Amino acid sequence: MHQPKTAEEQRNAAVIRELYASAEAVAKDTPKFVSMFGEGGYFYDVGAGKKYYAKDIGYTVDNYAAAFPDMHRELYSMYFNDDVVVVELSLNGTHKGDLVIPEGVIPPTNKEMHAPCCDVFHLKDGKVLAFHCYVAVPILLGQLGIFKNLSAAIRR
Repeated sequence: MHQPKTAEEQRNAAVIRELYASAEAVAKDTPKFVSMFGEGGYFYDVGAGKKYYAKDIGYTVDNYAAAFPDMHRELYSMYFNDDVVVVELSLNGTHKGDLVIPEGVIPPTNKEMHAPCCDVFHLKDGKVLAFHCYVAVPILLGQLGIFKNLSAAIRR
C-alpha cells in the first residue's frame, strides 16, 4: 500500500478509510456514508451506468449489504495525486440476499464473491465530490455462477 506523503494525502486517506468502514456489512452506517459527500457530490456505479446524488448515494451500500450480509472490502493499494485518490480493492461476501441490478433481481446463490474493483475519488476539504466505482462485473457474475446464463438467472 502506498503511504500518503503530505498532510492533505493523509487526511484524504483517512476520509476514504472511514467511508469504506461505514459501508462494511458488520458496521454499516448508510447515513454516515452519505454525510461524507460534499454538496453536489455523487457516487457513480460505472458497471450499472448510474450516478447517485444526495440521499440516493447510500442505495448501493444498502443493496450490497442486503445481498451480501458479510460484505467486506479488502484494500490492496491507494494512490494519491492532489485531491484524487485511486484505490485497488476487492469486494468480498457470500450472496445470501437479493441483488438488485438494472436488469432485475438476482436471487441468492449462496456463492462467494471476491470481485476486483478500482475506485476513483475526487475530494475537497475532507469531503467526497465524486466516487467512481469500477467493479469487474463479469468476474462477479461468474463467481455467482450466473454469467453464462444471465437472462435465466434474473427474476423479473
